Amino acid sequence: MRKDRLDGFGIAMLLGVQGVLAVNQVLIKMVNAGLQPVFFAGLRSLLAIGFVWAWLAWRGRPPRLRRPTFGAGLLIGTLFAAEFLFLFLALDLTSVGRSALIMYSMPVWYAILAHFGLGERITPTKAAGLALAFAGCASAILSRPDTGEASLAGDLCALGAAWGWALTAFIARRPVMRAEGPEMQLFWMVLVSAPILLLAAPFFGPLIRDLQAVHILGLLFQSSVVVAGGFIAWLWLLSVYPGATVASFSFLTPVLAVGLGALVFGETVTGSILASVILVAAGIVLINRPPRQAA
Repeated sequence: MRKDRLDGFGIAMLLGVQGVLAVNQVLIKMVNAGLQPVFFAGLRSLLAIGFVWAWLAWRGRPPRLRRPTFGAGLLIGTLFAAEFLFLFLALDLTSVGRSALIMYSMPVWYAILAHFGLGERITPTKAAGLALAFAGCASAILSRPDTGEASLAGDLCALGAAWGWALTAFIARRPVMRAEGPEMQLFWMVLVSAPILLLAAPFFGPLIRDLQAVHILGLLFQSSVVVAGGFIAWLWLLSVYPGATVASFSFLTPVLAVGLGALVFGETVTGSILASVILVAAGIVLINRPPRQAA
């Protein structure tokens, strides 16, 4: 049932999903110690195929790959593969907080694409949000601590992940994939990205690093709870509650990720990073703010 405002359950779900997405960044960096990043991303998509298929089958709607959607399905899966190739590499090269902060500049790039390709006009409020989020992202990239925990290559990979995410969201809103629904979109994403990432993995070094049991548990958690659980829960929230309200909560993920990175990995939290977090978070809220209704 569609609702016109958030209730207590919706708020609890949103906070839980944002927490899972922030923990996701920490888990990726942790499992990268045992598995090469691109190989890890491919294994995650491969396992997620089974989890997403099981979810759809349990809902009485097992996946059906329709011929008219093949082109769009291959494209959205390829973009999804690029998004996570860049993200997993970013978390191998830079800090959790910086990666999350730069990746969550995604609304900037999506808003520009949607303005020209989907007819979603950039209002003055949204333009202000774009400026704030862009300034926060640029500030993060240009100001790196001298602690060795961040690199320009890692920051640029995180930016590549943001662009991949924006393009994936753009294709999902186009008529062909929009008609498929969010769960089938996710199935296409993991189905196509798995072979692409696994075939690309050997070009990025040895597939196995110092593999431990905890890394295997992290991989399973990623495939089931984060991809099949977290992504589907997020899509469900968007289908039930106002989209702009749900999307505005995404400002919590980079905020939480910066805190978790400092707590788990001892990452440096500088004044410039805090300023970047505030700028990006404020920008996300403004970008997703619903327009005022005429009196």
